[in-house]
Amino acid sequence: MTTTLYRPVGEAELLLIEQSGWKRFPPRLPEQPIFYPVMNEAYAVQITTEWNVPAYGKGYVTRFAVNTDFLKAYPVQNVGGVIHDELWIPAEDLEAMNDNIVGLIEVTHRYE
Repeated sequence: MTTTLYRPVGEAELLLIEQSGWKRFPPRLPEQPIFYPVMNEAYAVQITTEWNVPAYGKGYVTRFAVNTDFLKAYPVQNVGGVIHDELWIPAEDLEAMNDNIVGLIEVTHRYE
């Protein structure tokens, strides 16, 4: 069983995902201790259009599936309204999460 997650990304992160063959998210930067995938596409679109595009001029929404059993260690965090559910995966667990991605990471929305 898999869980579908979404991740708003900028151009630099998208390039690194592409370089991985659309299979992995890049390591977090030292100032980024947590990887935050979100639980629904509407929230990912909101982040992209309200934060990424104004800040960077471009933004992308990615969708990917992860083995549900792996995700059980990370409770859903609600950070606002009804659509604002996300997971908080520590940076040191990102490689394990990448190993549990099923299929490819795909871009569902592009704002350029």
